[in-house]
Amino acid sequence: MKFLHTADIHWGMTPDSDSPWSRERYQAIKDTFTQIITKARDAEVNCLFISGDLFHRQPLARDLKEINYLFTTIPGVRIIIIAGNHDRIRTNSALLSFAWAPNVTFIMNEEMTSVYFEDINTEIHGFSYHTMDIKENWIEDIKAPEDGRIHILMVHGGDATHLPFDRKSLAEAGFSYVALGHIHKPEIIAEGRMAYPGSPEPLDKTETGPHGVLLGEINSATLKLESLNFVPLSKSQYIPLAINITPSTTNTELDLRISQEIEKRGRQNLYRFRVCGMRDPDLTFDFENLKTKYRVVEVLDETEPQYDFGALLAEHPGDMIGFYIQTLQKPEMSPVEKKALYYGISALLRTTDERS
Repeated sequence: MKFLHTADIHWGMTPDSDSPWSRERYQAIKDTFTQIITKARDAEVNCLFISGDLFHRQPLARDLKEINYLFTTIPGVRIIIIAGNHDRIRTNSALLSFAWAPNVTFIMNEEMTSVYFEDINTEIHGFSYHTMDIKENWIEDIKAPEDGRIHILMVHGGDATHLPFDRKSLAEAGFSYVALGHIHKPEIIAEGRMAYPGSPEPLDKTETGPHGVLLGEINSATLKLESLNFVPLSKSQYIPLAINITPSTTNTELDLRISQEIEKRGRQNLYRFRVCGMRDPDLTFDFENLKTKYRVVEVLDETEPQYDFGALLAEHPGDMIGFYIQTLQKPEMSPVEKKALYYGISALLRTTDERS
């Protein structure tokens, strides 16, 4: 039995909503989900598991129609869905009255339930969220029946406020595969017996690395997982990079170096830069130009001005500058103390320059 496993699509979300590229990111979520449907068809899978948060919020009727159309394009694939905390089932949800395509099974029950597909001898167990939080591990005693069937468990959660299950116990519960959702970074657990596929598109700057789906196969005779492979599909990645500078580094040089790193890795990606090292005290870096040219979501300026405190003390032995250095400077300084020293000296030197 072949399957494709995804979760946390968050259809309708706009990542980086305050950025010029936000609309493209909104569309990328939809485009990548369409790729998942294409992958399910091309890989000739039997099942597509969607382990919660298909939608970012309560779906409107038009969202359901768009998604359902995509499902109709793969009529030979059984699509099994559970709701997560974001798209949880509410009393007024459009999900309750929507007529899905014949190949779609949306497990809406708040209690654990199952659906059995006789032709592939596969029983799929799951439940949907009806509340934002589930703080108790009420599946701690769950066990797969020993009845000669392939048993799949679909679960959304895994943190303190969203079904805090014990990973070891769940991995040993006897299921052929546990299809997890909620954690946005892909992770294969317990030798592949259970896994998080992660969100198909990264949704914020903390979700670095490749994103995609999981493609697996279960042996119909042994009922055991034979293979599980991560398939990258995302249009973009959030890439963190560190740039080290020296006091001779200029704005133009830094801009060029960062531009080269971006061109090397791809303009379609999103970048977080951390700039480190000692800089010329007279220089202030201008990062706004980078943000207009590329998808730079954040630049952390961790540079320190290279002051010669010995020379400054000799030049200002009896004034405020010398007193400030003697008061704050010490052999071991915390980052906050260093900043206070550097910012204070910078301000005092500017004041001195203006008076001279």
